[in-house]
Amino acid sequence: MSNLFTDPSGLSRYGWTETLDHAFTEHRESGLVPARIVRVDRGLCDAVTEAGPVRAGLTALYSPDPLLAPCTGDWAALRPGDAPELVALLPRHSAIVRSSASRTSHGQVLAANIDTVVVTVAMTAPLDAARLERLLAIAWDSGARPLIVLTKADLATDAFELEALAPGVDILATSAATGQNIDVLTALLSGTTVLLGSSGAGKSSLGNALLGDELLATGQVRAHDGKGRHTTVRRELVPLPGGGVLIDTPGLRGISLYDATDGLEQVFAEIERLAQDCRFGDCGHDTEPGCAVQAALQAGELTERRLASYRKLQRENVWAAARTDARLRGERTNRQKAITSHLRATYKFREQQS
Repeated sequence: MSNLFTDPSGLSRYGWTETLDHAFTEHRESGLVPARIVRVDRGLCDAVTEAGPVRAGLTALYSPDPLLAPCTGDWAALRPGDAPELVALLPRHSAIVRSSASRTSHGQVLAANIDTVVVTVAMTAPLDAARLERLLAIAWDSGARPLIVLTKADLATDAFELEALAPGVDILATSAATGQNIDVLTALLSGTTVLLGSSGAGKSSLGNALLGDELLATGQVRAHDGKGRHTTVRRELVPLPGGGVLIDTPGLRGISLYDATDGLEQVFAEIERLAQDCRFGDCGHDTEPGCAVQAALQAGELTERRLASYRKLQRENVWAAARTDARLRGERTNRQKAITSHLRATYKFREQQS
């Protein structure tokens, strides 16, 4: 790990700001030091402090809710010593969240405190429009700025037209092999950047091009479908030569939404605008009279695929929110039952003593 941190002169190159410094005052008065999590690995983590890299424990931060678990990109308060331990997380200003891979009602944080989400799309594989829309919904909902980067432009045989799928998102074609537009991409990035995409989309190769060194593992992809193996096995934060940091992530196979209402509104902005002109406020955009969405469909201004994707993701998002509400109601009920049981035991004990 030491080769990633050759300049441990301070935390500013990792994103430390005056705002964070002010928020850390109380922790500092308790003898704690600020640290940023580089990677999490089985109850321990690699973090970077003003003094350099450190391996720290996470026992004090255990939570049964994955949303509250420490992850790559988090800023934390570290208790130094012979057995360093992270004891508190600072509030996140942004986070990429998806439904837990375990298919529970919990969310899972993929990266925290990010400023730009680079969604990678390989130009050598067939475009999966629905998957791109799903990734963009998660990216927009994180609170960071999404950016679509087309990779492997030197090997592409067909042009990609993505503007209709990604309103308000900049799109840049690149090639890690030839260096095409890598300088342009570097100029667009600031703060903390995270790479998202499928296995084989060229995330790690793109990351290495930005880093100017082969620090991230890369692998081959299958010729017939453009898919690759997981060469990145865990999320990892690496400083960029020109400032800022980069978070590489494993290729995402399952991408389930977790309360991504704001993100969906951004991804399907044209449908949201059309819906405002519908005659009825609760229009289902199906057979209702005066439906502006259906009118746009009939006029060829909106495609059936786009509307079907919108409906599917909206249903999924509502379902995820309902599961979360049910879990929270169950947790409140269990807590209330525990309190009631404790009170009954207390009263019974008092009666026995009197």
